[in-house]
Amino acid sequence: MATDDIITGSCLCGAVRFEIGWPDHVTSCNCTACRRYAALWAYAPPAEARIVAASGATIAYARGEKSLEFHSCATCGAITHWASRRDEKIAVNLRLADTPEVLDMIPVWRFDGAESWRFIDKPEGPPASAWPERGGSPA
Repeated sequence: MATDDIITGSCLCGAVRFEIGWPDHVTSCNCTACRRYAALWAYAPPAEARIVAASGATIAYARGEKSLEFHSCATCGAITHWASRRDEKIAVNLRLADTPEVLDMIPVWRFDGAESWRFIDKPEGPPASAWPERGGSPA
């Protein structure tokens, strides 16, 4: 991954940092957890995302079926990421990006995690990564 292809971010105090490749979209989920966390989740394969934190820097919380662990900073409390307990998948809270303007360049897909477990407004057409400028209109 080239440096230009990486988005960095951190919790408020900086104890938990992340690096992630540019996602095609971020997800706004309305399940009871995500709604309260007010997160915008960017998903990535393990090779394209990295959490940088000392051991014990996060507090993990698993709920429901306990298939996901939501991680918050043990110092400032910011929700930084979630990690799957079944495989190596992770998602970072892109609201914590060092450059918040990146959110203006990435489409937001709304996910109904409260009822139907489906995307509400997933756009048609090519992913954002295929567009000339990240988040711009297709050519």
